[in-house]
Amino acid sequence: MKILIIKFSSIGDIILSTSPLKSVRLTYPKAKIDFLTLDTFAPLLEGHSDIDELIVLKKSAKYRQIKRTGKYFHDKQYDLVIDLHNTLRAKIICRQIRNAPKYILKKPRWNRFKLFYLFKNNFDPNFSQIHLLHSPINHLLQSNGKYPPTHLTISEIERKSVLKTFDLSDNYVTIIPGAAWPQKRWLVENYISIIKKLIDNNIGVVILGGNNDSICEDLSYTHHHVIDLHGKTSLRESLAIIANAKCALGSDTGLLHGAESLKIPVVMILGPTSRETGGGTNLPESITVEDNTLWCRPCSQNGKRKCYRKKQFCMTNLSVETIWIELKRILDI
Repeated sequence: MKILIIKFSSIGDIILSTSPLKSVRLTYPKAKIDFLTLDTFAPLLEGHSDIDELIVLKKSAKYRQIKRTGKYFHDKQYDLVIDLHNTLRAKIICRQIRNAPKYILKKPRWNRFKLFYLFKNNFDPNFSQIHLLHSPINHLLQSNGKYPPTHLTISEIERKSVLKTFDLSDNYVTIIPGAAWPQKRWLVENYISIIKKLIDNNIGVVILGGNNDSICEDLSYTHHHVIDLHGKTSLRESLAIIANAKCALGSDTGLLHGAESLKIPVVMILGPTSRETGGGTNLPESITVEDNTLWCRPCSQNGKRKCYRKKQFCMTNLSVETIWIELKRILDI
């Protein structure tokens, strides 16, 4: 049996897709499972034990190239195609595959509209992104509603290599303070307070992020023991650094989901997003910190929408002490 799974982006969603990937593997243990994603995110899935062939599409691919990719998959004679993205790019490819049953993710757009604009929550209380990603294939599985955890593979060689390359100890917390939208970032002064508390307890701090995460620079000057690696690591190196950490702290971003996929507990700070938008933690040891008393949150799918209140209470209401209590619990200090 040959199965194709499609998930193009982004970091967090691809990582969460490794849960239904595992479910497919458990249901069809002898199947050949191929996974299609964009070249930008392919390093996430390198060496993954549930993927037989990782197939990459260039992010810059135009219509004709995408269509040719679909014809290529048609010729490979898949028995099952699972589209976990359901975007134009994925639709073009699936349209070319005429000889296999296709199971396509249906996004809860109406429920999201009611949640963001009418402030009415019609989501199931047990809803999560992992549940959503399983929805097109639930009838094929023998899961009984119990879904496997996410999983990424980082080798021992990679773990040891980053410690040596970046001169790291093995006693640190990884802080990932950046986010694509400023509304999802916790206050700089609050992060500074947390960093000082960690260092006072002889715990190192390693900051990760992208080139454009200016908040990382603001935090890097907090203490000479803070190691700021934002913009200096590859995706695999970032994951290896997280894999060596005691825990990870940050907003609702892909690398926090990456930490959990490596069995590293996280403290995830949720402001404008929520579990209904794909945020939240999954490991029992992890904690989601959010203010559930606010009528105005969640206000958007990814935190892009600017706050329409005088203050962004969903972030300012989350105190340093609240975060520190959860970190102490995880770190056992």
